Amino acid sequence: MQITVITMFPEFFDSPLRVSLVARAVQDGLLRIEIVDLRDFGKGFHRQLDDAPFGGGPGMVMMIEPLAEALQPLASSRRVLLAAAGRPMTQDLLDEWAGCEHLTLICGRYEGVDQRVADHLVDDEVSLGDYVLLGGEVGALAIIEGVTRLLPGVVGNPESIALESFRSGLLEEPHYTRPATFRGWSVPDVLLSGDHKRIEAWRRQQRRTRTTQRRPDLLESQSDRREDGQPPTL
Repeated sequence: MQITVITMFPEFFDSPLRVSLVARAVQDGLLRIEIVDLRDFGKGFHRQLDDAPFGGGPGMVMMIEPLAEALQPLASSRRVLLAAAGRPMTQDLLDEWAGCEHLTLICGRYEGVDQRVADHLVDDEVSLGDYVLLGGEVGALAIIEGVTRLLPGVVGNPESIALESFRSGLLEEPHYTRPATFRGWSVPDVLLSGDHKRIEAWRRQQRRTRTTQRRPDLLESQSDRREDGQPPTL
């Protein structure tokens, strides 16, 4: 798989892409990452990338011309714009993008990106969540990590991907390891029992309890998919 990132700040990616499983995936030939410096496509003597918004208002807007030029040779890739106005990124989207041969991530900045980019030059417009960052670079790194771990051969135990949060519409259960007791804080007895049936029942209950407490919206979303309106059987 190839991932191309279009950014005004290519140095932002220098260190994160050289560590952990992303670096290993590149080294093993499972992934190729290309960082494109948008300033190479800037307009005029000063390599301009942004201008004042039509109609007035605060901030600057990224111009369409440099982005159109940078995206021209990438028309066959899946092009994703990182912007605060995009739809929330989800695990389902990461699953979908992991099946692409070539994914292009465009990092927005400033007050925003000329709307014609979203309307005509990209396939998706996404945001990390309901908050605003300085730019799309953090989101691009999140996508790179989220997609890379789904590529065959990257994660040592594929089962860990199948059983994680959001796969069943629920958050993952709590996990524990040695020591069994630390500062008087003990691991739940059921996990030490060796009774796999009880352990699995405990994990199912913990998944539902944790989701109910922290992300009830996930349960509501699952319920909406049922014709009878009832929560899913888990």
